[in-house]
Amino acid sequence: MALSTRLWAPWRSRYLKHPARRGCIFCRAARSRQRRRHHVVLRQPQVFALLNRYPYNNGHVMIAPRRHVSDLLELTTAEWAAILSVTQQLMRRLQRTLHPHGFNIGLNLGRVAGAGIPGHLHLHLVPRWQGDTNFMPVIGATKVVSQSLDELYRFLTSSAR
Repeated sequence: MALSTRLWAPWRSRYLKHPARRGCIFCRAARSRQRRRHHVVLRQPQVFALLNRYPYNNGHVMIAPRRHVSDLLELTTAEWAAILSVTQQLMRRLQRTLHPHGFNIGLNLGRVAGAGIPGHLHLHLVPRWQGDTNFMPVIGATKVVSQSLDELYRFLTSSAR
């Protein structure tokens, strides 16, 4: 049986139809009152968290300072503490709602280090499950994410109550 080169993901079409907006996606999401539109799942005075629109895995969340800063050394002690505190809060929410077996947590600082948006520091929190790798990323260079962003948003925002 031949491997198909077509993977249907119609929910992504709205991202393809609209040209990329200028400016920082993190600053735009932090300022917006439309939490759901930006998939902002948590806001605090110094930091906020939003879902990654192009996740590595189901439940992939990014935690960022509200202040536009690119270097870890530029963060205040309070901002760094808030980022770590929010990371713990979201780990608890993800454990309650998705029941992962583990997590990847990381920062990509600078484009050479893999930062897709190098101008605004953000921490990646990625839930992992035993056996969550399969042939798709290896053979097809494609990652399958089993839950929509809207459903995940509802899970994470309703579990905060």
